[in-house]
Order: sequence, then structure tokens, then C-alpha cells
Amino acid sequence: MRLTIVGCSGSYPGPESSASCYLLEEEHEGRTWRILLDLGNGALGQLHRYADPLDIDAVLVSHLHADHCLDLCGYYVMRKYHPSGPQPRIPVWGPDGTADRMARAYDLPTDPGMHEEFDFRVWDSVIEIGPFTVEPRQVVHPVTAYSLRVTAGGRTVVYSGDTGPCDALDDVATGADLLLAEASFETGADNPPDLHLTGADCGRTAARAGVGRLVLTHVPPWHDPAVAEAEARGEWSGPVELARAGATYEL
Repeated sequence: MRLTIVGCSGSYPGPESSASCYLLEEEHEGRTWRILLDLGNGALGQLHRYADPLDIDAVLVSHLHADHCLDLCGYYVMRKYHPSGPQPRIPVWGPDGTADRMARAYDLPTDPGMHEEFDFRVWDSVIEIGPFTVEPRQVVHPVTAYSLRVTAGGRTVVYSGDTGPCDALDDVATGADLLLAEASFETGADNPPDLHLTGADCGRTAARAGVGRLVLTHVPPWHDPAVAEAEARGEWSGPVELARAGATYEL
């Protein structure tokens, strides 16, 4: 399984990266399967660097904040009006209300909204997409939000999504080969509860879950990513690195 960081900026696109989007690829039955974890603002344009957006098999939305889902609007336009003709519907998994949220974002009536382009499905159980098995786990955030555990080819990537520290994140991350964890907050600041992780929180989660590698993502442009990395290293002795747009990981 290959993970490519399409976008990793927290809260809004930054000077070095678009907002959240992560491409997973796996060879299966004679072809490459591709899924996206989130499609935040600015990410669709960057996706062209790493894959043909029309070759994506499914989009998995962790929650409905703009920096995780808003480029579904551009993707809708691409799939509806592409010069080669309207594209086949593809699955979009997300929280309850994803279809209506995206229709409102593009000022469409909810019927048909984007239903002719996307097959909207609600997170409620483990799903399978080609070689990928995906377990959603609801975590703590001001809106309904999920961490995603993705397994293919005997390897597992866990994406925290946006969350505060919680038992659910520890559980879903247990034994992962790679934990892609958001590090939006800095220790010592007046951080609201149940919203985001600090680098230290990420390190402690990695230690409790016994993961193989920790990759820190979703650092907002107003923070120094090196602070998040130092915090994580202070709590965990395993491999730690900062996500950067274009980085790939072979698992």
C-alpha cells in the first residue's frame, strides 16, 4: 500500500500545501485501486500531480469542516462537465448529512444535489473498497467526526481525522503500521477541550497504541511544525516525521 500526502495544512491551505487530502493506492486484481481520505480546500488541484482525479475509486470524508471536504465541489464540476462526458458515479462515504452539506456549499437544490455524480453513503460500519478494508471510529470534535483505519495488503494506516485525545483514537490506532495524526495545537496554549491534538498528544497516542511510525499532519500555517515534532519526540521514541505535500510512504 502506498500513501501519498496530497495536502496536509491544518484549518486552511497554507503556503506549502493545500488542506487535508491523502491518497492511498494498492495493486489488486490487475489494476491500481485509489481512494482519498478527505478532499479539503485546494486539494483537488494538487491531486493532479499524483494521480488522474478521474481514476479515484472512492472518497472517504472524515468530517464536514471545509478543510476536509470542500473540494468535493470542484470534483463535482469535474465529473459532471468533463470534456469526455459525465463520469460514472463514485462512492463518497461521510457523516450523516454529507450530501446536503455539499449541495448547500455549491448552492444546489438538495434534490438532485450532487447525487448524480456521487453515491453518498453514511459511516455506520466497516466497509470494503477493492483491496481496502476501512473501519471508521467516531472521535471527539465539535461536529461528528471519524478516525479511519485502512488495511490493505496486510498493512494498516490509521488517519486520526480531527479529534481531541480520546480512547476511541487509541483503540482504532492500535498496532497500526503508520499513524497519520493531526497536530493542530501546541502544549501550554489555552486549547479548548475535545477539539484537536498537540504534538505531545500524538506522541502519547503512538506510544499507547504501539504503532510502527508516526507522521504528524494538519499543522496550521500559524504554527511552527518543528514544535509539533519536538513535542511528539518528547513523548515517544519511535520514528516521527512531519507530513509534507508530495511525500510518499510504501507500506
